[in-house]
Amino acid sequence: MFGYIAPDRPYLFIKDETLYKALYCGVCRCIAKECGQLARTALTYDMAFMSALVHNIRGDDVKIVRRRCPVHPLSRRPMTAEDDVTRVLACMNTALAWHKLSDDKADGEARGALRFLYSRGYKKVLEKHPHAAEIIAKHTAEQAALEERACASIDMACERTAVMMAELTRYALGEYATGHTDGLSYAIGKWIYLADALDDYDKDAKKGRYNVLRLAYGKPTLKEAVKEGEGELVFIFDNLFADMRAHLAAIKFNFNHDLTDNIILRGIPLKTRHLVYGTCKDGECEKK
Repeated sequence: MFGYIAPDRPYLFIKDETLYKALYCGVCRCIAKECGQLARTALTYDMAFMSALVHNIRGDDVKIVRRRCPVHPLSRRPMTAEDDVTRVLACMNTALAWHKLSDDKADGEARGALRFLYSRGYKKVLEKHPHAAEIIAKHTAEQAALEERACASIDMACERTAVMMAELTRYALGEYATGHTDGLSYAIGKWIYLADALDDYDKDAKKGRYNVLRLAYGKPTLKEAVKEGEGELVFIFDNLFADMRAHLAAIKFNFNHDLTDNIILRGIPLKTRHLVYGTCKDGECEKK
């Protein structure tokens, strides 16, 4: 995960804001137990979304408890109690972080040196959830091969992240996975890859690194690329949003799903506008 999935907060009910924060803190605490304290530093809000989605589809209600955390030691904060779903997501988060930093290291990024922080946690993931680790390793390796060949096809470049997201969601859902949950997570995975490409466009162009959008549009800056390919970008994202809406409507949820609806139907389009045009009119678009 890359930290792009977030709600449109001004349109979030107070109850859902509370749940969202509790899910985030719950995954954070679970990462410490499953993968070690250092692995907590890689947590993103993407996993809070995944926790909300998977718990709801599986029908596993969360229990919210009040506990202290290292960042806020003076007061107890609401957080979800540890369960099987949270343990799986905690391990996925650590494995994704380890592979992301491996990719950064291969690209010559200074932050790639931080991979050692998650090495012990990643070894624990290999022991506890080898299949999830295998999914991530397989698709990140195939992604690296595409980039090595300087793939200029936007669809081909997105495919590996999209399939990885679908397979990881299926793994977390188990018997509750359906074609529609596959389709939703596939579209979200494709969106995540494109969001990252938009976010890194100018930096990649400056350093001469691979970026599928830069290869597709051949412009030195994102602003110029958007001017050149705005119609195609709008078409791509509109189709992704339509796919998300269609699959979301066909998924059976066991509890209130205002939180996930807000993130998918409002938060993701809002973040897209921010990445493409550089502004957010309806709320915050901060990356976490």
